[in-house]
Amino acid sequence: MTNERTRLREKLCREIAQAELSAILHPEREARRLGDVPPAEKLLEISAHAKHMRPRLDALLVPNQPVGIRVGRLVGEMFSNTRHFFFDRFLSTERSYRATLLGLHHGIGIAKLLRELAQREDLVRLHRFCDDLIADREPLLREAERVLAWFADHPDIASASGLRNALAPSPRSHDAAPVLT
Repeated sequence: MTNERTRLREKLCREIAQAELSAILHPEREARRLGDVPPAEKLLEISAHAKHMRPRLDALLVPNQPVGIRVGRLVGEMFSNTRHFFFDRFLSTERSYRATLLGLHHGIGIAKLLRELAQREDLVRLHRFCDDLIADREPLLREAERVLAWFADHPDIASASGLRNALAPSPRSHDAAPVLT
């Protein structure tokens, strides 16, 4: 049982490293795409939190799995770039935003399971890290979900494709609609 639990923990550690990299990259990219609007502000808060937590995560994970964590992040970056440069170009703005929120929920789910494993293995620092990540990130994510309503007031922006937004010549603000071709 201990061997199975250790393997699961190591896998989840690689996954959380990947999820936290995504929590830095995707919200920033979505925020740039959206411009100066409330949903972008909430995403930037989440990204800032992930950046703030990264040194603690690295201190916990890298010494035990230096190669595994690097590979997890490399895979995460590859998926992130594929999403950014290909898939997000075909999604509407609001759908891409919701996809980012879904990925953030996935990361919290990983942290919750990892916290349970850390508790059972008496890994106090890892347990505390997961507790802190969950306690801080869940309210940020709830706020990002709350501002989904902004898209209902801006259906022109919500339904625009990522490619059309990428081609827009000027940044958007909450007062101005994007220039769409």
